[in-house]
Amino acid sequence: MTAMPKWADAILVPLISLLIAFIISGLVILAIGEDPVAAMKLMVTGALGSTYGWGYTLYYATNFIFTGLAVSVAFQAGLFNIGGEGQATLGGLGVALACLFIPWPHWSLALIAAVFASALFGAAWAAIPAYLQAKRGSHVVITTIMFNFIASALLVYLLVNVLRPEGALDSASARFGDAMRLPRLNDILALVGIPFNNRNPANISLLIALASCVGVWLLMWRTRLGYQLRAFGKSEKASVYAGINPVRMTMYAMLISGGLSGMMAINTVMGEAGRLLLNSVEGAGFIGIAVALMGRSHPVGVLLAALLFGFLYQGGAELALWTSIPRELIIVIQALVILFTGALDDMVRRPVAGLFLLFQKGKA
Repeated sequence: MTAMPKWADAILVPLISLLIAFIISGLVILAIGEDPVAAMKLMVTGALGSTYGWGYTLYYATNFIFTGLAVSVAFQAGLFNIGGEGQATLGGLGVALACLFIPWPHWSLALIAAVFASALFGAAWAAIPAYLQAKRGSHVVITTIMFNFIASALLVYLLVNVLRPEGALDSASARFGDAMRLPRLNDILALVGIPFNNRNPANISLLIALASCVGVWLLMWRTRLGYQLRAFGKSEKASVYAGINPVRMTMYAMLISGGLSGMMAINTVMGEAGRLLLNSVEGAGFIGIAVALMGRSHPVGVLLAALLFGFLYQGGAELALWTSIPRELIIVIQALVILFTGALDDMVRRPVAGLFLLFQKGKA
């Protein structure tokens, strides 16, 4: 008999962890002389109280869905991919090359090309650490961290020396053509008569992210490859005994993971900026780790966790704008959520499991 049902592990434990993080955040806000209740109301209003706030919340959530799914696929295969930043950076390069050098007549064709290019570049960047682990024994955590810095340096070089338009002062590529502008969320909702604020960057990439959630679920829980990846993640020795090739599983997992990270660039590079910028990833690769941990590496959990972190990003921005709470404290609040829902997750799980065990013994 298990001490704790699956629904409690998937829902109750993260909610308790989140509640503890918010309580401690409230105490920190109180300690600097601010009202934590008013601060929370402002965060909720700023992130969810208007279509403008919802637009930014969904824009950030779109980034975190892609990177959260990427980390989740690697987690399921027993791999810790910390290279989402670098893979998304190279994905942005793929998007820029597809949009700058091919005169697409319509955004739909450009979008298809951008999806393939971003996934290809992200997967290619993840393939090198995957090969190094599978064939040479180099730990994927170390190599993916190193490749984040290499990707950043490579992008700086390309933007400064290759892609920057002649005479431009900022380190950015040329703007994509007007025909490649992706429909915003307000354009999509207007088709069904739903009014939505047009002053936010949420775009059709959100639908691609949602489709990716469905695709990852189908892959991991409805295909032979997904079963092999999960079996490999549970026990490499047992999977090898069952005839599963560990080199192949490592490569497959990291290629899929890198491709998903690269696709994040569709939202930021093509959907929001309309050009390739120096910091288009904005730390979403690292937030994806927390999203995957909180979402239990399941697409539904990743979606919900991504929405939470989208709320924290947009609500935190409103808090920093309209109160005297410093921006650094907003980062502390986000860090506390990551700490309790990720690193200290077992601190909550053990007492909850103990309570369920006592309850079960009492019924017996």
